[in-house]
Amino acid sequence: MKHRGLVLGKFMPPHAGHRAMIEYALQFCEEVVVMVCVSDKETIGAPIRMAWMEQSFAGDPRVLVRLVAYDEAVLPNSSVSSREISRLWADYIKDHFPGVAVFISSEPYGDYVAEYLGIEHRCFDRERKLVPVCASAILSNPFKHWELIAPAARPWFVKKICISGSESTGKSTLTERLGAWFNTAIVPEMAREVIETTEEVVFDDLLRIATLHAKTINERVLQANKLLICDTDVHITKSYARFLFDRELVVPDWIDEANRFDLHIFLNTDCTYVQDGTRLGEAERNRLSGYHERQLQEVGISYVTVGGNWEERFVRTREILQHHFLNY
Repeated sequence: MKHRGLVLGKFMPPHAGHRAMIEYALQFCEEVVVMVCVSDKETIGAPIRMAWMEQSFAGDPRVLVRLVAYDEAVLPNSSVSSREISRLWADYIKDHFPGVAVFISSEPYGDYVAEYLGIEHRCFDRERKLVPVCASAILSNPFKHWELIAPAARPWFVKKICISGSESTGKSTLTERLGAWFNTAIVPEMAREVIETTEEVVFDDLLRIATLHAKTINERVLQANKLLICDTDVHITKSYARFLFDRELVVPDWIDEANRFDLHIFLNTDCTYVQDGTRLGEAERNRLSGYHERQLQEVGISYVTVGGNWEERFVRTREILQHHFLNY
């Protein structure tokens, strides 16, 4: 058995083919160095890709994940195997990863790199028959290849959906039904975790609500299956600050960051008003809806308005999500 093998890649994102190649290398290597190669021109940064690989192989001491952050002007890369480029990378490997006995790849350039290093090359699934996917295909349509994406990387591709609107417009029920329909995680409204009724809220409660909601978004996105359905967002909480207290609610940047959504669905008030003992009156509900819409408009958030009865809201929203994200 060889002592040390080497696998390199962009892992943007890591997928089942990468795992299969590393597991193949472990069949004849005591340890495998995995070079995560991140250039200065790529959009997904080094910390994210390192975390993906470290989480994917956590607990296996035989896999040594190492970062190579490089300048493409110094270490070029190419979609076509090149002897010249392979020589540059072989020189880098020789200087920074001594003791490598075998190079494992699924590309023709592997022959060149191994030749310049004077070591063995083992080629794995060059024709992508065992795992018919590549990272570029995933990036172009991640949901089509969802099951092949490394679980650690899936949250990065999740689409976050916000269901917003005034009180008694069906947000909570719609969120729950969509979560069940798409078999995914949801984020419920957190106001009732902090207060019993809208009328008893004090201004400081709003920051507690926004904080708990953002923490839950960050937790549930790790559990989501392609979509994460959220009942309201921080902008609705900010709107309540204006509506109830005529004050601006300022939140830490991380809360605003957690509340970046891929699609906003706004439920209008053309539905039956239901007073459950915790809500504003019907007239106030309708006035609050205008505050919420103005809040979204002022910060430049576009949204799709959905109305009708409860069933019509569910069917329409389900169709919107299917059309926007899942028709592949």
